[in-house]
Amino acid sequence: MGQELFRMEGISKSFPGVKALDHVSLSVNKGEVLGLVGENGAGKSTLMKILSGVYRADEGEIFIEGEKVVIDSVAKAHELGVSIIMQELNMCGHLSVADNIFIGRAPKKGIFIDDKRMHKEAKAILDDLGIELDTYAMVGSLSIAKQQMVEIAKAISFNSKILVLDEPTATLTEREIDQLFEIIGRLKEKGVGMVYISHRMAELNRICERVTIIRDGQYIGTRNLSDITMDELVNMIVGRALEDKYPKHKRTIGDIVLEARNVRRGDKVNADHFFVRKGEILGISGLVGAGRTELMRCIFGADHADSMELWIEGKPVKIHSVIQAIRNGIGYATEDRKRDGLALGLDIKYNTNMAHLPQISHFGFVDDKAGLENAEKYVRLLHTKTPSVHQLCRNLSGGNQQKVVLAKWLCNDVKVLIVDEPTRGIDVGAKYEVYELFNQLSDQGVAIIMISSELPEILGMSDRILVIHQGEINGELDAKTATQEQILYLAAGYNKLEGKPAPTLSHEA
Repeated sequence: MGQELFRMEGISKSFPGVKALDHVSLSVNKGEVLGLVGENGAGKSTLMKILSGVYRADEGEIFIEGEKVVIDSVAKAHELGVSIIMQELNMCGHLSVADNIFIGRAPKKGIFIDDKRMHKEAKAILDDLGIELDTYAMVGSLSIAKQQMVEIAKAISFNSKILVLDEPTATLTEREIDQLFEIIGRLKEKGVGMVYISHRMAELNRICERVTIIRDGQYIGTRNLSDITMDELVNMIVGRALEDKYPKHKRTIGDIVLEARNVRRGDKVNADHFFVRKGEILGISGLVGAGRTELMRCIFGADHADSMELWIEGKPVKIHSVIQAIRNGIGYATEDRKRDGLALGLDIKYNTNMAHLPQISHFGFVDDKAGLENAEKYVRLLHTKTPSVHQLCRNLSGGNQQKVVLAKWLCNDVKVLIVDEPTRGIDVGAKYEVYELFNQLSDQGVAIIMISSELPEILGMSDRILVIHQGEINGELDAKTATQEQILYLAAGYNKLEGKPAPTLSHEA
């Protein structure tokens, strides 16, 4: 074991109505990546925000290289060599890579910024990390993965010796994850100590030797990953054994609820035909950029389709807008819940009732009491962890934010619920709850279309699987007999299905 770099002891923090942390401790050695795991709302991000100066602890002590320190601001954290890369990247899209790295502290020549020196120093940092980027490129034009690399370069420019990475791979492709891990490897060699927050167990096994577990704001333990099984780790995280990652359920599947033909949008979407039945979970798989989300955005009226024929329960419908989709009983829980699914600055009550206002309004006035009762009902049903429905959504954990997004559509009695990456960035316990909720909805006859990049999830929860390649449906698989290899084969563009007869449909009879 290496030399200790920093230690947090007995950290406690309370917010109005909730004790977020209760005497939590952890330590990280030089050149170590420590995994930090726990359910959504367990207090992981709060603990790291205390380390990085965003919050100040109510109790507890922090030691860096054996010396007790007081971190009362982000500036103080930077001064002590602590940086955090948050899930929501803090970049200025209209500025260059170099500007972002040195924002607020650019090298100067007299009273003017020394632009040439700034770009030279930015390039030296990027080269040292093995990152190939044009320092003059506008950050807004870069992919999320590249923006994240700029954030890491910015952290290193502060001479950070402690780096916190909060769910850094949530929106990255496999190749981008590999690049990120290469950078983490270089930082380890330089003696940088890192805390890596993730729900992806395979990633923890790949880059961490030890993992610290917290649950409901309390320290549960620290284990060597080589000494613990995945089942034992999951048990420590959720406080109970999960019999299976995917709850076993026998579904009763009925008639076709939604059918689509000839869905076209530019060169992104070219789907000839698909359908989903009452009580069925239809998995949508494919590589990143294959057109899965674009296809469903057309169905939901969020994007204009060049052509599209739709039937709901056998009746032809026209959907040119989101409002028309909602009126026809379609809901859509988006992939990016923070940007597209929630009004983060507003409370749970408002967000739950956002698409439900006509049902709780009389003569143009919203019935506030009905809205309150509706929001409280879904907090209870979905086991959302919150002091009250008046809590702002930005203060909720990722898993609880996802529950609010689902509540928004469930209270509309949807016939078809489209869920895009429904468990991205949420922990194993919350995932299980979401899966159980999907099973309950299928029992009520809701047809669920689930887009997911996680193949075990697609196989574990779907009844049928459609695989998309370059905007086209390249194959349909029965989830009971399908394998990951078959899905990947179809996703890569092999085995195009030609002339496969469509089933006899009710409206054609």
